[in-house]
Amino acid sequence: MKKLHILGIIIIAVAIGVIFVSLKNTSTYADFAEAFSNPDKEYHVVGRLDKNQPQVYDPKVNPDEFLFSMVDNKGITKQVVLHKSKPQDFEKSEQIVLIGKMQGDNFHANDILMKCPSKYNDGKQQIN
Repeated sequence: MKKLHILGIIIIAVAIGVIFVSLKNTSTYADFAEAFSNPDKEYHVVGRLDKNQPQVYDPKVNPDEFLFSMVDNKGITKQVVLHKSKPQDFEKSEQIVLIGKMQGDNFHANDILMKCPSKYNDGKQQIN
């Protein structure tokens, strides 16, 4: 075999390995019940902020820990530990997507995505 053929086979093998590793690390959308039943698996949990429960964020104590409660799309409420600082305009979010795992009774999120209200309604811009 030529050296070029061997190099091509090695590149293809590495590419296949990268594809398998990236597929293994993908997480799926779920609710808190499913995340609770599989605590070792990472999930995307969709829900909304429970505004009746307190939010705890003290950057002097731990700037990378924010505690709040979220209600998932099936109505289950859980305490969330976000291992990041409190996002700006967090209270204004309409929908939250948490990325993380269940640990005990709490959901530990390492990332968060927020859907904030649109500044456009019915094609007309709101004036602030």
